[in-house]
Amino acid sequence: MLFDFASLDANERYKLLVSTVVPRPIAWVVTLDPAGRRNAAPFSFFNAFSQDPPVVCIGIGGRRPGDIKDTGNNIRRNGEFVVNLVAADLAPQMNITAIEFGPEIDELAEAGLTTLPSVKVKPPRIAESPVAMECERLATIELGNARALVLGRVLAMHIRDDAVLDAAKCYIDTPRLDLIGRMHGRGWYTRTTDRFEMPRIKVEDWQKRAGADDA
Repeated sequence: MLFDFASLDANERYKLLVSTVVPRPIAWVVTLDPAGRRNAAPFSFFNAFSQDPPVVCIGIGGRRPGDIKDTGNNIRRNGEFVVNLVAADLAPQMNITAIEFGPEIDELAEAGLTTLPSVKVKPPRIAESPVAMECERLATIELGNARALVLGRVLAMHIRDDAVLDAAKCYIDTPRLDLIGRMHGRGWYTRTTDRFEMPRIKVEDWQKRAGADDA
């Protein structure tokens, strides 16, 4: 069935995108407002897009047209943020920080989370998170209606010690991180415990296989 996006409203387009582009990693973003108050919120329009420079991208919407979310507002003003990743056992706390509190409320405190200081940026990182990326804003693409794509340059990354296999070679025990992703609807998530391995095919191996098939 064809869905012509030109004939759909924003909510209908959203439902189609989030029902099909799955699973999506979750950026649990910590920022500071100009007064130094902490803010934390999860975003699943998120991924890594480059290693040189190291860039992550987050899609940040508004609560409603013209109402800028605290995270987007803080990044626009300060240009710094920390992306924390969400382990399965932190899902309830992450969900608390998704509540649309006012800017005066500290979501980290509401969720019973603790923080550790960052080394490159002012916003702290979530101590309980297995991975935290300290970022500075590289660019902001304004999409209208208080929506924006924020490109962040990763300045430093913290990974829980027990998930580091070989620090010199940057080998990470990814399954041990036990991360979750966002699925469809308003409340569906997935664990990353159901995996399969499929090695990449080298072009020379493919050409040999094709030659054997032709023989």
